[in-house]
Amino acid sequence: MNLPVDMPLNQPVAQDLTGRVALVTGANTGIGRITARELARRGAEVFLATRSLARTQPALDEIAQLTGRPSAHWLELDLADFASVRACAERFLATGRPLHLLVNNAGLGGQRGLSRDGLELTFGVNHMGHFLLTQLLRERLVASAPARVVTVASRAHQWAPGLDWAELRRPTRSLTGIREYMVSKLANVLFSAELGRQLAGSGVSSYAVHPGVVDTEIWRQVPRLLRPLLKLRGLRDPEQGAQTTLYCALQAPQHETGCYYADSALKTPSKLAQDQRLAAELWRFSEQILS
Repeated sequence: MNLPVDMPLNQPVAQDLTGRVALVTGANTGIGRITARELARRGAEVFLATRSLARTQPALDEIAQLTGRPSAHWLELDLADFASVRACAERFLATGRPLHLLVNNAGLGGQRGLSRDGLELTFGVNHMGHFLLTQLLRERLVASAPARVVTVASRAHQWAPGLDWAELRRPTRSLTGIREYMVSKLANVLFSAELGRQLAGSGVSSYAVHPGVVDTEIWRQVPRLLRPLLKLRGLRDPEQGAQTTLYCALQAPQHETGCYYADSALKTPSKLAQDQRLAAELWRFSEQILS
């Protein structure tokens, strides 16, 4: 569906999603919460995949109050732990529901360390956790086509120096974790593009989005002295930040699968992010990690 001529690009049109099923990671706060709410408001059944039911309950209550029906469900998911990702996928698949929309939204920035499976923490959560979840749900997505996968990336990918395969297996090295965040977001764009190529003709389309620099909890671990620098970049609120995700979930042309969006419009990612060979190498690396 194309936008009406007189409608701003950052305002997704209302659409009846009755009978459609979506899974949104990190849906308890920020962009993810707005995304889940708006999908449910349009009639979708939404699964909110997060680490904590207690922290997700307000979002579930908000959706129930808004829709007047049991349209939202919680799934436990810790993207830093492959066992948790597998358990989450198994619980969803066991419901027997189709899956029309997977929103790989959750992420972190400014944290340091290793994931539970021995990967640089930000890469492990932002890329590898979502890579595994998407792979585990891939057959259900294809069986439910037309379907979409929307991966929340960032324009920060433009400043990533590349992918150092050895570094990705070591603890975070930079003081702020921002360099590792850039690398993880490059991985998001490369993954989304490669997924689009692999699923071409299947009825499943893939999009990577830059939501803008959004004031969410993703930056809660950045040292306090550095947080004013983020605000100088012109932070958006989560409502604004969710618009491009919703546009790609609802309206982006299916033939633009594998593409990168910002401000609800097609954009050109960095030169590295367009490197199909690097995308294929990342895919192989990711599969090797899981094996």
